[in-house]
Amino acid sequence: MKSLLILICCCFQLAFSQQELTHEVYFETDKYDIPETEHSRLLLFLSEIENINIEKISIYGFCDDRGSDTYNLVLSQQRADAIKTVFSNNEIDESVITNVDGKGEILVNIVHEENLSKIRGLNRKVEIIVEPVFPPKPKEVKSEKENLEDILKGELKEGDKILLENLLFRTGYSYLVKDSKPVLDKIANILAERTDIYFTIEGHVCCTQGNRDAVDRKTKKRNLSLARAKYIYDYLAKKGVKRYRMKYVGMRRKAPLGGEPELDRRVEILVTRIIKPKN
Repeated sequence: MKSLLILICCCFQLAFSQQELTHEVYFETDKYDIPETEHSRLLLFLSEIENINIEKISIYGFCDDRGSDTYNLVLSQQRADAIKTVFSNNEIDESVITNVDGKGEILVNIVHEENLSKIRGLNRKVEIIVEPVFPPKPKEVKSEKENLEDILKGELKEGDKILLENLLFRTGYSYLVKDSKPVLDKIANILAERTDIYFTIEGHVCCTQGNRDAVDRKTKKRNLSLARAKYIYDYLAKKGVKRYRMKYVGMRRKAPLGGEPELDRRVEILVTRIIKPKN
């Protein structure tokens, strides 16, 4: 009996692990701009999938049965493209988006004449299908590097760029994940004591089209890399690092690292000046 229960649990976990996540976005007649309420629903869905190891994402656009076949095919593709743009603007890795297709019209299956308007409204949509990786990828074992604290305490020169490892931001936002706060506290303490260092804080984003900046989900502005740099700037200032020693700048997506997307949601410190002690 015990073995049977274990087997049932394993089968349930297997089925759950492979389960697709789906979402639908609805549009107004002849429009491919995403309505505000639908955009808010879409951002909630992105929050649900941002910590999932994703195998692929499929985006399919549809229209109602009005309009010519050619018109509906173009409009449905525009709707699918609009959803992909939102994914990119919100730091969802484009490499896993394998299908962005306009499927044209959905024929109406009329049950009652009074339902026609409602049915057509439900057919003006984009379907999003997210397939998780199964089995989940094992986490990479990082090679040992020089400790960040040792680097900051050691000998530095103008032009040195220091990646603040383990400072990870929540997808689409300018604030750190919870586990990163203690790391930033240690960095702040070191930099507060090292009054000889002047530096620029450079903020970065991941996964946008080209080298564009991402949209800050909190403010709805396309300046997320700048907001991340300012977040670190303000945090360090509160911890005793003098503001006149610091500057901050948004680097957009000019320098992706080429690894996991979360590693591009980062900040780096560029040493701009070293005050040498007087003899």
